[in-house]
Amino acid sequence: MSIRDSAVVLFDLDGTLIDSIALIESSYRHVAKLHTTRGFDREEWLLGLGRPLRWQFEQWTSDPKEIERMVATYREHNNAHHDAMVRPYVGAVEAVSELRRRGVRLGIVTSKLNSGALRGLKRGGFEGMFEVVLGCDDVVAPKPAPEPALLALERLGEGPTNAWMVGDSPHDIHCGQAAGTRTAAVLWGPFQRSSFVGPPPDLWLEHPRELLSEFT
Repeated sequence: MSIRDSAVVLFDLDGTLIDSIALIESSYRHVAKLHTTRGFDREEWLLGLGRPLRWQFEQWTSDPKEIERMVATYREHNNAHHDAMVRPYVGAVEAVSELRRRGVRLGIVTSKLNSGALRGLKRGGFEGMFEVVLGCDDVVAPKPAPEPALLALERLGEGPTNAWMVGDSPHDIHCGQAAGTRTAAVLWGPFQRSSFVGPPPDLWLEHPRELLSEFT
């Protein structure tokens, strides 16, 4: 089965449709500078990229109140710089728009807050293209657990057999695999093929235009 046979494509957002990686990294560096004495470890950060904020900050401290302060600092910085630093990946808007035109049902499954996802979609030019948008605040167990993908499919009234999960991080691929969907890893984000361990995705994508080439 190829993507063209699918009824549903679930997308991650950051690093997949919108280029917000520099903003995310800047926000984490800002938190590290204000709340810790440790240097920012980019490799450590990258390993957790695609998981919720609290999970990442739990790797830095076990103090719940300090974690909440870190989250607040992160969001303040991120919100202040969001619109200046977020843009769609070249070709992504056109590909998603065409998939929708051809009748593919589309959803967003992200580890950011639902409100942040909607803002990112609007800034990226994707507003109104997705039937369902799920953030980490919509689920109990976020990615890499299967719950986000399964809930998105439930809301669409679809099963995993004819669905794909498309994302840039190993957490996206693990989520889709655990949910029973096919998976596609995009390589235009911050992750390389070597970052993906365990069962490989069903498909590797080098450029957003390849989303359309799988349908034509």
